[in-house]
Amino acid sequence: MSSGPPLVAVVLLSWNGCEDTLACLRSLARVEYERLDVLVVDNASSDGSAEAVAREFPGVDLVRNDSNLGYAGGMNVGIRRALEVGADAVLLLNNDTEVAPGFLLPLLAAMERNPRAGALCPKILYADSGLVWYAGAEFDPRRGYNGRITGNREPSERHTSVRVTDRAAGAAMLVPRAALERIGLLDEPLFAYGEDAAWSLRARAAGFTLLVVPDSVVRHRVSAASGGESSPDTIYYSTRNLLTVCERAAPLDLFGTWRRRAVLVTAHLVQAARSPARAQGMRAALAGFRDFRRGRLGPRPAVSL
Repeated sequence: MSSGPPLVAVVLLSWNGCEDTLACLRSLARVEYERLDVLVVDNASSDGSAEAVAREFPGVDLVRNDSNLGYAGGMNVGIRRALEVGADAVLLLNNDTEVAPGFLLPLLAAMERNPRAGALCPKILYADSGLVWYAGAEFDPRRGYNGRITGNREPSERHTSVRVTDRAAGAAMLVPRAALERIGLLDEPLFAYGEDAAWSLRARAAGFTLLVVPDSVVRHRVSAASGGESSPDTIYYSTRNLLTVCERAAPLDLFGTWRRRAVLVTAHLVQAARSPARAQGMRAALAGFRDFRRGRLGPRPAVSL
């Protein structure tokens, strides 16, 4: 552990979306905290993202992966690097976010007040509307779906108090070093989506509390890398991975298992039916269920259109 104020390492994961990554880094450059190290992990972007980061932010620690390791694999590369350089806390951050200048201090203050906090999340707003995307979330693996996101699409001013949450948001979460050393890294075979839910379950089982700190604000262009909240890729990974996470964490009898599967798949089919890519999304949900049954994790297989 370092002396003085905590050393915070930001792990910013980038996969294409060059302009998003640069905008996020510009917002981090305005953060009101001196002991902040920024690490960009580039997941083999093909749009020149890594080169653009190196040109505009030469002081940033840039790691270029040889292939796309997914969210979990890419973040784990950055987490390991952050711990190696002595970070007291690691901030996981999506590249399609922008942070407010004062967003970090409330998270650190809450971390100081709550030594058993496993993760501290800002209030996350939709970048386009300013409405709440995340102010906490329910997650019970026995029920078969991700759980209601607290405050989703509500005005930000309705959510002002620190609260305990079942599930941290991988888009933006501050994790103390002690929690990482006890709980471990993200589940790489999931590849994308559901890793934060799986990690949250492990954190809670280890006796840690997950908190949302609304005085800390981050704006998010939701699921930009995968095409949006209801894109076929998002629906595929969410269906497959949440089934995997739920069944690992909370085995049920035969009736309960199939009931949970039906609830989760139906919820994703309904989400797909309401999306612009209706047919593709519904096929993605069924493909996610099929690959879950086969035990196939990792990146989504190539899809023939």
